[in-house]
Amino acid sequence: MQTFSCRCGNPLFFENTHCLACESDVGWCPTCSNIVALEPLDNGGYRCTHEGCGTALMQCHNYSAENVCNRMVVMAEGHADSLCDCCRYNDVIPDLGTPGNRERWAALEAAKRRLFHTLDLLKLPHGTEGENIRVPLSFSFMADALPDQGLWRSTASQEKVYTGHANGHITINVKEADDVERERLRVDMNESHRTLIGHFRHEIGHYYWDLLVKGQDESTSCRVFGDHNNPTYSDALEQYYQQGAPTDWPTRFISAYASMHPWEDFAETFAFYLDMVAVLDTALHMGLSRAEYDGTLDSMLRAFHQVGMAVNELNRDMGLLDLAPGVIAPAVREKLAYLHELIQNANASSQAA
Repeated sequence: MQTFSCRCGNPLFFENTHCLACESDVGWCPTCSNIVALEPLDNGGYRCTHEGCGTALMQCHNYSAENVCNRMVVMAEGHADSLCDCCRYNDVIPDLGTPGNRERWAALEAAKRRLFHTLDLLKLPHGTEGENIRVPLSFSFMADALPDQGLWRSTASQEKVYTGHANGHITINVKEADDVERERLRVDMNESHRTLIGHFRHEIGHYYWDLLVKGQDESTSCRVFGDHNNPTYSDALEQYYQQGAPTDWPTRFISAYASMHPWEDFAETFAFYLDMVAVLDTALHMGLSRAEYDGTLDSMLRAFHQVGMAVNELNRDMGLLDLAPGVIAPAVREKLAYLHELIQNANASSQAA
């Protein structure tokens, strides 16, 4: 992720809503793709102050009314859509009558905006119901428990909400936006990482299996990731939680959970691919990478290794978790190569459409 600049010269970041130097309102302009200072217009709305842009804008409803967004929508003849290009994908939002849920929703939206930024960098197709997309994408942010003095308690009247994907619809349990609860689950499940953005990247991997692989490239996917029909997903799930991952999983999978079933292997590997793209985007904009990156998978892996090792050592200096694995196993590289080609082909198809 790059940094941006206010009209006063102060640096702005992707999540900013105000400039701390000149106190201007700021937001994401969809025309010039920048976080920009906003100049109020006499007849309502704002003007983008980025040099050469000047687009008339309105705040997304979830920015102006809910304070969980920072994106703008283009205004034409005094009118604009109520929701931005990210918020329009929401089907269900958290219950705002529950204390703390607005803050959790804001964290979910911030992670979702970063997800969409990476998808757009890769020019991956996505769309909502009624648009020209084979599998419409949507999100629900729901809860099966209530926070109570720092702990979470279930209620008998609520069904359990599972974070997951089904037919283009991604559900995230809002307790994943609670740092303490998410860390507890990370430790309980023996995961090296469990992050909010990680959930989005994993679940969007399932979405792109449905969109780009299902009924189109399943035979190649089976060759690379294994047969998703045998064993069944339910049988594989039961076996994984009874027996755990095989002891040699690091030689064949990007994570222990990826060993559970080919669909999870695809999603976990897809999430790691998005991790690399996002980290390298930031590293290159910040001047942190010395490796040459020409868009090929090998150059991506070399650059990510160089940045990852440096950040790993910085994290160790501070007692934090490693950012990147030290080694990518050959079997994992083969899976990443398949995804790299799949994404490039999807990009080429969307450009030709």
